[in-house]
Amino acid sequence: MITAKIAGIAGGAASIAAVAAVAGIAAVRRRVVPVAADSGRREDFEAMDADRGCVVATGDGVPLAVREVGPVTAPVTVVFVHGYCLRMQCWHYQRRELARRWGDDVRMVFYDQRGHGRSGDVSPDECDIGRLGVDLADVIRSVVPNGPLVLVGHSMGGMAVLAACRQFPESIAERVVGVGLMSTTAAGLAHSGLGRNLQNPAVDAFRTIVRTAPGAVQVGRGVVRSIIAPVLRAASFGTEVSPALVAFAEQMTHDTSVVTMVNFLKALELHDELDALPAIADVAALVLCGDDDWVIPYDKSLELADLLPHAEMVRVRRAGHLVQLEFPDEVNDAVDRLVQRATDGQIQARPTRRTVG
Repeated sequence: MITAKIAGIAGGAASIAAVAAVAGIAAVRRRVVPVAADSGRREDFEAMDADRGCVVATGDGVPLAVREVGPVTAPVTVVFVHGYCLRMQCWHYQRRELARRWGDDVRMVFYDQRGHGRSGDVSPDECDIGRLGVDLADVIRSVVPNGPLVLVGHSMGGMAVLAACRQFPESIAERVVGVGLMSTTAAGLAHSGLGRNLQNPAVDAFRTIVRTAPGAVQVGRGVVRSIIAPVLRAASFGTEVSPALVAFAEQMTHDTSVVTMVNFLKALELHDELDALPAIADVAALVLCGDDDWVIPYDKSLELADLLPHAEMVRVRRAGHLVQLEFPDEVNDAVDRLVQRATDGQIQARPTRRTVG
């Protein structure tokens, strides 16, 4: 049976390649056109590695890589949670500029979610949005045990933020004074955005193989990656961006295990965190999305903002899914406003500096 599924994946490679070409490669050429002067070529996207770091062990034993900047005595801590097939370095521009704006007034914490970046690999059964919420709670308890919190999540990271607030209304949500939800949704992704674009029998077959015959995973790995990676690449940016930035985004996807890709894709389709919204209904909120995002469509952000009474809705025109990398100034300004609202204006930002490229 498994052999037949493997053969089916391999035998369908031609049609899969066609899907990838139509949904991804053609769009890549339209959306990501290298600019004449690569303004991002001098960016060190791994600069966060020099920040203070530690490893947090989750309740089920998965090691999570953590980085932080700012004093532990800061009056407020902002925890950034990255999205699907990314890692903490996707917050590169936010870490650099917001640390300069806030100085010692704000502590920032970043981490790699399970199965991503330098955090531990996971089994198929551990690829679950609820589990990501527990992981976020574990990071907070270990690294930020006291004081007010602002939680900022992008894509699947936003779902993790909601999952943490739903599951821990007293120990976590009670400390939250602000929530930033970027390019994300509270529910309903199965029939729109990424869920719809990646409804493919090969992906479903590979997921079955991962669960029932993990030793056979290598056979279908390349084929499944050829479906998912081009779609994510095409959806990343809505405008012309630096080739160095494109390469960085592609590398994050390439470095993500295919097992993580496939099994968290199902989790994204099934996730429903609408029950989390009452826990954050009374805090300052930011909902932000690019209007050229077809991983999680802009309409989903509008729906989410309508359910949060204190939300600022920010539409970033022409932005794709990786809005924090494509339009960092707009994102930095929005997060800065969120923190100022969440702290009743106690955090006074320094003059801003615009990002070039």
